[in-house]
Amino acid sequence: MFHKRTLLAGAIALAAALMTTPVWAKTLDMGVTGELASFDTSQVSGGIWESQILMDVYEGLIKKAPDGEVLPGMAASWDVSDDGKTYTFHIREDAAWSDGKPVTAEDFVFGWQHMLDPKSASKYAYLLYPVVNAEAVNTGEKPLDALGVTSLDNGRTFQVELTTPTPYFIQLLTHYTAYPVPKHTIEKYGKDWVKLDNIVTNGAFTPKEWISQSRISVRRNPEYYDADEVALDGVNYYTVEDRNAGVSRFRSGELDIMREYPSSMYGMLREELPDATHMAPYLGSYYYVFNHREGHPTADPKVREALSLVARRKVLAEKIMADTFLPSRSFVPKGIHHYDAQKMPLEGSMDERMKRAKQLLAEAGYGPDKPLQLRLRYNTSDEHKKIAVALAAMWRPLGVEIEMINSEATVHYQSIAEGDFDIARAGWIADYNDAENFLSLLRTEVGNNYGAYSNPEFDELTDQAAQTADADEREALLEQAEQVALNDHAILPLLNYVSRNLVNPAIHGWEDNLTDDHPSRWISFEQ
Repeated sequence: MFHKRTLLAGAIALAAALMTTPVWAKTLDMGVTGELASFDTSQVSGGIWESQILMDVYEGLIKKAPDGEVLPGMAASWDVSDDGKTYTFHIREDAAWSDGKPVTAEDFVFGWQHMLDPKSASKYAYLLYPVVNAEAVNTGEKPLDALGVTSLDNGRTFQVELTTPTPYFIQLLTHYTAYPVPKHTIEKYGKDWVKLDNIVTNGAFTPKEWISQSRISVRRNPEYYDADEVALDGVNYYTVEDRNAGVSRFRSGELDIMREYPSSMYGMLREELPDATHMAPYLGSYYYVFNHREGHPTADPKVREALSLVARRKVLAEKIMADTFLPSRSFVPKGIHHYDAQKMPLEGSMDERMKRAKQLLAEAGYGPDKPLQLRLRYNTSDEHKKIAVALAAMWRPLGVEIEMINSEATVHYQSIAEGDFDIARAGWIADYNDAENFLSLLRTEVGNNYGAYSNPEFDELTDQAAQTADADEREALLEQAEQVALNDHAILPLLNYVSRNLVNPAIHGWEDNLTDDHPSRWISFEQ
């Protein structure tokens, strides 16, 4: 039975919905801002909407609490060797797939090999590179069974060997790259294992229906080890790329949660729906990608520097985005653990920077007789459009002509991954609280290095950091690496995110947190 909670527009109606008695066996209706690419975790595009769905239907060795902290998941406990390079995870005895088959260490071995298999072509496989031989396996230099993971004790123990101590490793294991894959269903169905008639999952919920570009529905997984503590009967994830429409659907009672509302509506929502309107610090960077591939104007560092010099970040944050973003000259956002974000060099007044930018473009061969023409891609949303239009206006005095191309999120990210752009909108939300998670995006040939940036000095510094156990020395190396990339104008950092969600006040178990992760497993209603 579907639960629909009617919310009248305005704070009074929402406040009236706030009660104290938990209600079980209800369905949560959630608006998410994109379409899931696949239930095969190696094939997802990286959208935060995908993470929301996948964290509900799968569970890794580690899971997240409502406040974003880590808890035991499929692993009831684990041990770490004295040198920090060997992790031994003890799989809980009651771990099961939704078909009742036990989840074993072999499913993790198989899942991680599947993620790193060159045939999977996963853009996120590099997150597992701390594991022994992971990069060599992913590039095809070594076979899958060379990966430093082992199933022991008849599948009850999963052991991981790391190349070097990795301080963020436990946090990384909450990410979908580290989820298990049901080996028995792939052996039975092959590539069809992800079809809804065949799929099995090990999370609190399991998929039941998928209407493309409309809705994915999941239901409580009775085989989940903690099923008796899961309050929701199910979750409906509605694809709502139009954030304005999402707000309307939330206010009408069609949605209990809208994951992201337009920044332009924050003032109004805070005034009219104060108990439902959430905005909180968030480890996320909003930036533009420059295409460094040969033949693109942005492969010229003078062009990149000129465009960066006249980008008015404070205007974007305060005027265009109505104080719902923070201006940023850094790629790594503020708030990252044990790290001081570096800054892109921007000296002088705006008039001086404009003069310098015009000089750089002239040196690059552009001027009145040969205007700089650029193709700018962004994924469909009013906010992205506003920022793109504003930047185009800021660049117009330089004689820059911008052709704007917008598309829905999945097509957008596929296009920029294929290099079909000069400048492209991108954003990155921390998978784990460590600077490496952002800086790895600029390493040579990494899957999400959309602009194909490559600098041997940057790669060497991040390599050294990966081999450095001392936290202070590692921090210094990563900070040097970020500064190298910023001096190169490798990307165009613009803004730092804050999380923005509309949440029915009758919901219990939602807590704002730095990574904006909210597993539905913890959510219930009150009445």
